[in-house]
Amino acid sequence: MMDHASQWNTRFATDDYVFGKAPNVFLTQQAHRLPAGAKILSVADGEGRNGVWLAGQGYNVTAIDIAEAGLLKARKLAQECNVHIDLQRVDLDSWVWPTADFDAVVAIFIQFADPEFRARIFAGMQQATKPGGLILLQGYRPEQIAYGTGGPPTPENLYTETLLREAFSGWTIEHLASHDSVIEEGAGHSGLSALIDLVARKPI
Repeated sequence: MMDHASQWNTRFATDDYVFGKAPNVFLTQQAHRLPAGAKILSVADGEGRNGVWLAGQGYNVTAIDIAEAGLLKARKLAQECNVHIDLQRVDLDSWVWPTADFDAVVAIFIQFADPEFRARIFAGMQQATKPGGLILLQGYRPEQIAYGTGGPPTPENLYTETLLREAFSGWTIEHLASHDSVIEEGAGHSGLSALIDLVARKPI
């Protein structure tokens, strides 16, 4: 079985940006919640579209991903956009998450993780967030499988409102919405999609 790094390196081994160069719409709509100059961690940032956009808004961005091919494209995109971004190759399966180091953690479509792995990633994201800081997360709901317009074909990797409320219990849920929307994010995410959005604030 191909490991995660090989799988994503293979997927990103093209001149095209698989998920496009434009930032995720949910992220752009929720960025007003981020304090000016915030220190932000973008998890599994892939080819850099979200991290580079955040850096362009004046945030101090660290973007992590397992795929060197993605990081190379992210570096190229940052140069094109004339922004600085701290890019790090990280395997989330073994990474030691920092503690209370970021004003916000962004996780857009990180649904490669099965439930056990996801629980560890969510715990790490929560650990890395400063008290009073935010997590911004968007993913697919199980209904996405019928649409077939992106995401994994494994329902257990997808999110429901109940799952997210439980995962972020004790946090203030500032925004939680399930919706079907058309997204165009390169060839990887294209068409009507069953989405779920979360903004959660860590207790002080």
